[in-house]
Amino acid sequence: MLAVSGNRNNRRARERRDRNRERPRPPANAAAAAAYAALGWPCVPGAHASVGGDRACSCDRVGCPDPAAHPVSAAWAIQASVDPAVIDRWWTERPDANVILPTGRVFDVFDIPAEAGVEALARIDAESLPIGPVANVADERYLFFVATRTPVDEDEWWSCHLDCSPETVAETPGMRWHCRDSYVVAPPSLLTYGRTVSWIRPPENTPLPDPLRLLAVLSDACEAL
Repeated sequence: MLAVSGNRNNRRARERRDRNRERPRPPANAAAAAAYAALGWPCVPGAHASVGGDRACSCDRVGCPDPAAHPVSAAWAIQASVDPAVIDRWWTERPDANVILPTGRVFDVFDIPAEAGVEALARIDAESLPIGPVANVADERYLFFVATRTPVDEDEWWSCHLDCSPETVAETPGMRWHCRDSYVVAPPSLLTYGRTVSWIRPPENTPLPDPLRLLAVLSDACEAL
């Protein structure tokens, strides 16, 4: 009888282990979106890289200009949320969705070529300048997260036109200042052809640096390319 009981207990333990192994785990992007929301960073689901077929992006748009790196919905600016229930619902419905972070709300983002980003980080460290989160987009672009402008500075605000505005950075090769009306794709999003978005310096619950303090360093790095 003891042997039979032991066998039953062993079998039940194996069944529990098997169930635990088979239980789906939260996708990395869903967990990341929840973490960003906990920081107070609004986010929305993004398109993802297609698997198979003749289109690179899940949006199925012919000639998508930014495959797997744009919001799913055209109403992203209105829908962006930090509500945990909303975030959970979105990524339950779209577990493969990348994570999109609107800019010009909690933070702005300087977006520069990766080579310039490496040079800028070296100078920032050497001069002990304040630095915030920094992301690497497919070893092609570096994203520097900085404080956004406040309503007091409304006259100095502008909508993001990438390389075209503001005039102070218009002639800086490859620099983009994402602020109001723009967004960035966030780690750990997966782009086309297996390219990834990852943190070089992950976000912490600390104040973001003044954008104008870093602008000169990043501009110099871009102009040196």
